[in-house]
Amino acid sequence: MKIAVLGTGVVGRTLGARLAELGHAVTIGTRSPEATLARTEPGAMGTEPFADWAAANPGITLASYAGAASGAELIVNATNGSASLDVLAQAGRENLDGKVILDIANPLDFSHGMPPTLFVKDTDSLGEQIQREFAGARVVKSLNTLNADLMARPGTLPGSSTVFVSGNDADAKHTVTGLLKDFGHEDVIDLGDISTARGTEMLLPVWLRLWGALGTPAFNFKIIR
Repeated sequence: MKIAVLGTGVVGRTLGARLAELGHAVTIGTRSPEATLARTEPGAMGTEPFADWAAANPGITLASYAGAASGAELIVNATNGSASLDVLAQAGRENLDGKVILDIANPLDFSHGMPPTLFVKDTDSLGEQIQREFAGARVVKSLNTLNADLMARPGTLPGSSTVFVSGNDADAKHTVTGLLKDFGHEDVIDLGDISTARGTEMLLPVWLRLWGALGTPAFNFKIIR
C-alpha cells in the first residue's frame, strides 16, 4: 500500500519505519523537505537529525505534505494535535478526499506547562474535528493511547494489550484494523463512530499520570472481558 505519514517526529519516524519494514511504500510528509533535511540539531525527545535518520532508512522518501498525500492510498496523521488541522489543510483537501486518514494525534495543550490538558473534550474530539473539516476523507482514530514504540511493536510488552478504533466508515476501520494486526496488535476493539474518539482522547490524562507513576511510557491498557 502507498502510505503517507505526516510528521517527522518520533511517532512519524517510528511508524514510517515499521510500515516500510512490512512492505509498504512510505513517504514522510513535512512542511519543507529542504528545511527538514538541512537541520543538524537533535529534535524533540533527543531524536537524531532527520537527514541521519533518512540515511538509515533509504527506502522511505520525503516530500511536502501535499506531495506525500497526493500519491497515497492511506494517510497517517502523526502530527502534534494542535497543528493537525493546519497540516491536513496544507496536504490539500483534494488529496484527502476518499482516502483513509489514520488519526493518531491527541489534543494536548501545553500552554500552561506540564502535565498538558486537552484543548477539546467531553462534547467533541480532535478526530471529529478532522472528520468535519475534511468531510470527504474517511477518518479512523486509533493508536493514540500508547507510545510510539508500542504502536509499532506491541509484542515488546510481556502480554497482549488493547487498542481501539473509532470511525464512521466500516471499510476504513477494516483497513486500519488490518494494519494494526500486521503491527502485532491482537485485541482491537471497534468503539463505533468517530464520536467515540472522545473516550480514547480523554484517556490521555490518565495515561500521562500513569507514565509519571510508573516512570516509563512502556505500558498499555488491557480490556479484560
